[in-house]
Amino acid sequence: MRTAGDRADEPTPLVDASTPLAQAAEHSVLIRRGFQSGSPLPRPERTRVFVVANQKGGVGKTTSTVNLAAALAHLGQRVLVIDLDPQGNASTALAIEHRRGVPSTYDLLVDGRPLTEVIQPCPDVPGLDVVPSTIDLAGAEIELVSVVARESRLSKAIVAHPRVGGPEAGEDRYDYVLIDCPPSLGLLTLNALVAGQEMLIPIQAEYYALEGLGQLIETVEMVRKHLNPALWVSTILVTMYDARTRLAAGVADEVRSHFGDQVLKTTIPRSVRVSEAPSYAQTVMTYDPGSPGALSYLEAAREIVTKEGRK
Repeated sequence: MRTAGDRADEPTPLVDASTPLAQAAEHSVLIRRGFQSGSPLPRPERTRVFVVANQKGGVGKTTSTVNLAAALAHLGQRVLVIDLDPQGNASTALAIEHRRGVPSTYDLLVDGRPLTEVIQPCPDVPGLDVVPSTIDLAGAEIELVSVVARESRLSKAIVAHPRVGGPEAGEDRYDYVLIDCPPSLGLLTLNALVAGQEMLIPIQAEYYALEGLGQLIETVEMVRKHLNPALWVSTILVTMYDARTRLAAGVADEVRSHFGDQVLKTTIPRSVRVSEAPSYAQTVMTYDPGSPGALSYLEAAREIVTKEGRK
């Protein structure tokens, strides 16, 4: 017969492994143990152009753009971020100068300047270049109203860049172009949708975030039908995931039931470090590379690289 002393010598689990919090902790440990962050991944055969968009604000769109870009660069990919949001938050997070007068997406769209003239290298992340946004971009939609083929200005600029394309673009070609859109479905976002091949939609793990998703998908279908048949929603990323709540798990399950393999297995947790990083003009990848948020973005980037680039 076992005594109380025998029972005391047995290891006691600290938490129930079936709880969401325990599962999240286990997931973080697996990432830390099994993910070789310094190992470069194979490059795609052609430049993959992603549109990062969601007309609902506060879902982690810009945060996901800059952190995925930094993570992709960390995995050995050559990345270009195009900041198409007049607020310029992506430019801020990547420590890119974007005061008024700096060559930017405004000059690209309104004045027709070549993409090569408006690119800046990210000082903290080798292999990552940025086209900044300035406050001038706020008036670009009005100025473009009378321009012929105004919705394809960005597309033409990207295609004309010598480092965009397939093997003919050389070994120095960009592997990924990420276009950070404003939280609206106006002319700036339309330019991005016409220019992109794949769409990445960050969605917050709350039910309010689901409401506008249908409208966004309808807009994508309209663009596919009339302007860009090559565009498709390849990637959906669940952000601000709180493993302590059943609500977050329920939203993630509902999104996966509708979109299947388009939804990344990796979710991005709510993280103070992710929120703090932009105030230091950094991504979380450089601000705290060992944090759960950084590790999750690194794994999400790995999923994107290993997923098929075509529908």
